[in-house]
Amino acid sequence: MKKIFFVVLLVSLWMVSGAAAGGLQVGDVAPDWSLPDADKNLYTMQSWAGKVLLINYNDPDEKDMNSHFNDAVKEAVNSGTLEEATFKGIGIADCKASWKPDSLIRSFGAAAAKKYKTVILFDYDASLRGAWGLEEDSANAILLDKNRVCRAIIRGRVPDDEVASLIQLAADLQGE
Repeated sequence: MKKIFFVVLLVSLWMVSGAAAGGLQVGDVAPDWSLPDADKNLYTMQSWAGKVLLINYNDPDEKDMNSHFNDAVKEAVNSGTLEEATFKGIGIADCKASWKPDSLIRSFGAAAAKKYKTVILFDYDASLRGAWGLEEDSANAILLDKNRVCRAIIRGRVPDDEVASLIQLAADLQGE
């Protein structure tokens, strides 16, 4: 429990840029949403009820900003550190932030979904960005526990030296 508290404390320091903007903060219950995938199937957070949820919310023009983090998460899933039964990582594309046409963004999303074996959703009107106070023209990583309480939020690039501790926090949350 002390380790989780320490990691949450460290992660909360990353929030300085997001605190001024308001929106979702560590300790808040994340408001739900409904967003489509490329096939227009609607998903909500309830689609993964009972799982720790890592949401990568990205401007498609910055889709590679957190690839180092996403690759580490993929490796943690492959190694069993993050268990598919209790963890799910998804991507959400902030379509409004990009100059690219939605059809091109959907094709990028399909490629990312295949690479990371996950679901990529599309926020066409930036409603989630506005509701959660996420950074535009950037990447955002949001870690929610099984009760949808925000346990970490990084607006911008996940620092290299914090990747392992964020993955460990996700792993620890699986057991709660």
